[in-house]
Amino acid sequence: MQVTETLNEGLKRGYAITVTAAELEAKVNEKLAEAQPEVEMKGFRKGKVPMALLKKQFGQKVMGEAMQESIDGAMSDHFQASGDRPALQPEVKMTNEDWKEGDDVEVAMSYEALPEIPEVDFSKIKLEKMVVKAEVSAVDEALRNLAETAQNFKPRKKNAKAKDGDQIVMDFLGKVDGEAFDGGSAEDYPLVLGSSSFIPGFEEQLVGAKAGEEKAVTVTFPEDYQAENLAGKEAIFECTIKEVKEPVPAEIDDELATKFGAEDLAALKTQIAERLEAEYAGAARAVMKRHLLDALDSIVDFDLPPSLVDAEAKQIAHQLWHEDNPDVEGHDHPEIETTDEHTNLATRRVRLGLLLAEIGQKAEVEVTDAEMTQAIMAQARQYPGQERQFFEFVQQNQQMQQQMRAPLFEDKVVDHVFEKSEIGEKTVSKEDLEKAAKALEEE
Repeated sequence: MQVTETLNEGLKRGYAITVTAAELEAKVNEKLAEAQPEVEMKGFRKGKVPMALLKKQFGQKVMGEAMQESIDGAMSDHFQASGDRPALQPEVKMTNEDWKEGDDVEVAMSYEALPEIPEVDFSKIKLEKMVVKAEVSAVDEALRNLAETAQNFKPRKKNAKAKDGDQIVMDFLGKVDGEAFDGGSAEDYPLVLGSSSFIPGFEEQLVGAKAGEEKAVTVTFPEDYQAENLAGKEAIFECTIKEVKEPVPAEIDDELATKFGAEDLAALKTQIAERLEAEYAGAARAVMKRHLLDALDSIVDFDLPPSLVDAEAKQIAHQLWHEDNPDVEGHDHPEIETTDEHTNLATRRVRLGLLLAEIGQKAEVEVTDAEMTQAIMAQARQYPGQERQFFEFVQQNQQMQQQMRAPLFEDKVVDHVFEKSEIGEKTVSKEDLEKAAKALEEE
């Protein structure tokens, strides 16, 4: 077997691979000899089929396997000997398309090699961590929001009309084609208008209702309604309004605190302050991570495989186009042209991606099974009632696992670099942090 370099230009590589006819024949004979003891054929005992007959019967199939294994072996040996790592799957094609048995196999292999990535002197990286303390006003605001979510209701004045957000207490009876149906009636039912608890269009018709009033509400059940006998049907609900109540925020006291699992109001305030500061710390980390990536991008430079940059630029252009055209869900749209802006952003992403991967590999950074499980469970919670199906889907989908593993790996590498860098702290206001975080979104 012979491997000859045909191209060495930047990161582009080309090689001519020749597998001789003698090597192929030896490989075929070896594979047939391995299979011979298990072969059964009419007229011969098991394992006693002559080699010539085996070659006539299975030679072409085994020849194809031998070719593929020989070429794969040559490529593997080449990458091991050269130390090259292809950026994408190498392009491989036979160059003697008129090949016939007895000829050498000639193959052209081309690829772009991943570059040598320089060492980074982390001591040169100087970062600033923004620290925000939870102010009393922020804690009080959070308390007021909690009080609103734990709101009570008190009766409105006599003859007051129900408003959106009010609670009405009512009796109702639903009928389809003049006949009452199961589950379509209740007494003293408390309904908050605007809560979307009932069929679309139901609650809106009760805005303006008064206590003691009777109203007929006409709605149409959705086509995909869970009860098939009601799906798509028009229904009339006869409603008797008994009370109209307005929302009243709960008192901010120890009783409110116990509703949210705290011992008393002081403990609840402490929990809120800790939660706020955890949120601030998360935003501050995002800002510091961006500054770290900016620093790495400015101090490290190396050649990039054009194919990776081009693929990333196309992906960016495609994603941005769909963000601008949210109504188009599929890929049935005109070809999206990449711009210099897309290419510049792709160049940064590819460079930083390769750099972080190299840093992580050298630091032996790994995403544990427990970390992956935690991430999958967190994402599964976005699909209430389908958590198990989502978990099983991810377990069976390698590509999905890689998509979820990549950001976990990146964050662990970033934390590793943080530990090696010089980081100073600066106490700032919540507004300053929000401004810095918002600037990241606008870039």
